This record gives sequence, C-alpha cells and structure tokens, in this order.
Amino acid sequence: MLQIVPGQVKTAALHAYLLGAVAPRPICFASTVDADGHPNLSPFSFFNVFGSNPATLIFSPSRRVRDNTTKHTLDNIHATGEVVINVVSYPMVQQASLSSCEYPQGVNEFEKAGFTPLPSEKIKPWRVKESPVQMECVVKQVIATGQEGGAGNLVICEPVLIHISEAVLDEHQHIDPHKIDLVARMGADYYCRASGAAVFEVPKPNTRLGIGVDALPLSIRNSRILTGNNLGMLANIHELPVIDPSFEDEQLKNIIQYYSITPDEMEKELHRYAQQLLESGKVREAWQVLLTAISC
Repeated sequence: MLQIVPGQVKTAALHAYLLGAVAPRPICFASTVDADGHPNLSPFSFFNVFGSNPATLIFSPSRRVRDNTTKHTLDNIHATGEVVINVVSYPMVQQASLSSCEYPQGVNEFEKAGFTPLPSEKIKPWRVKESPVQMECVVKQVIATGQEGGAGNLVICEPVLIHISEAVLDEHQHIDPHKIDLVARMGADYYCRASGAAVFEVPKPNTRLGIGVDALPLSIRNSRILTGNNLGMLANIHELPVIDPSFEDEQLKNIIQYYSITPDEMEKELHRYAQQLLESGKVREAWQVLLTAISC
C-alpha cells in the first residue's frame, strides 16, 4: 500500500489525498456579513453535524495553502459571531460552486452566483432562498488548529432557527432524501449526488445484538461467493434461523435437482442465489437457501 507520512509531503499533496479519501463530505453553504453589513457567501466541505442537544454544527474555513491567508467567511465570523448554514442541493450546485470564486472583499456573491437573499429572523446574515434547508446559527467558539497554510479553523455553531422547505418532506414530515436531492464533495473536482439509485438502506443494529460474522456456520463464513457485505447482512440477525419446512422456492428446487450429483457445484450455485436474494434485501429467503446448502 502507498504510505503517506504527514509532514513529509507537501501540504497541497496531503490535502488532495485527504479529500480523496474522506469523502463524500456534506457542504456547508455559509452566509455571513462583515462588520459593516456587507454579505458574503461561500461553500465549505469540511462540515458536519456533531450533536442535537444542544444542536451543534461545525465547519472549517481553512487557511489558504498557497499564501496562508484567511477567508472572508472566517473574518466575518470573528467580527459578528453569526452565520447561516444553507445546504446545497443538486439544482443549485453549479451556482454554489461559482460562489466559491475568490472575489474581492465587498463583492456580493449572492449577485455573482444568482442566488436570492432572504432576511433571517434571529441573526443578521441573509439566507439562500434556493436552499431547501437554511439554519440560522450563532457561533459558540472558533478553534484554530494551526497557523500555517492548510490549517483548519473549527467554527462551532448552534442553530437557533431552522427553515425547511415543505417540498422536501414526506407524508410523515421527515426529510425525503430523494426530494432534498443533496450533493456532496469528493476529491479534486468530483461531487456525488445523494438521491436516486445512489441511496440505499442498511438496517441499523439496535438493542438486540446481531449474532456476528464469527457465529456464522463455517461453510457460509468461508464462502468464495459471498462478500463481506453479504456476511454482514446475514450476521445482523438476532439468532441463527432454522430450516422452515413451509418455505418454497422454484429456483431453489431447480438448483438442487440440476446439481444433485455434484455437491460442490450445488453449494456454489446456492450461494450465488443467496447472494442475489441478499442484494434484493431478502435476508430471510437467503438464509433458507443457505441452510438448504448446509443440509444437502
């Protein structure tokens, strides 16, 4: 494997490796004002949510690598202690990227990028109308991680008012990932779109513990067909299942009949079929196929 020792490579090269590896990253579209009330708007992908009681968001306007200067967003935050964090959806990503141009101090990125400013209700910076979620925040703390080019400045924010477009809500008033259609930042010039076929579900383990991969029968654990993801799904059940006599599956019958004289080939085919079922989210059915493979 390629080994990188921070401090022994150029900062720009390390920066590229980190951004390529830690991805995708949600985007903080930060709206601030300076001490005289002039607006500034810029996206940052060093960003995430870190708590809900109190609600806590953190983003980092890093010092520029090339000349070790700070960004207008950070200067404004030090001056006012307020910021609106707008999320970036696919319909606005090109405009958001345009706003990242390093225009001179005082240039209005709302106008340059073609966004509509909305007045906030509890703080001074403007919101971005086109963003489906806008969070009015007060800054609780700024932590500088260093003073050299590339050093981060952790802006710890507490939302005091959150605006959510009803257009992105489902029937339960939850945010629908396909409706909000968020984008995230990757390395270089790459982004990804968090909707459509890119979105999938992984059942979260709860207080009932999964049996674990180490508890799977050896023939399943050592399968040359099943992947680590497949084993993870099988091991997330709460107890080992048993063969269900009422379970009927035409493809299972066909595999057993066709490969009855070649047990090794039959096991491979049953594992391939179980894999297909797992990829369709049919864990129970996959278990029945695999248990049949063990019993044959």
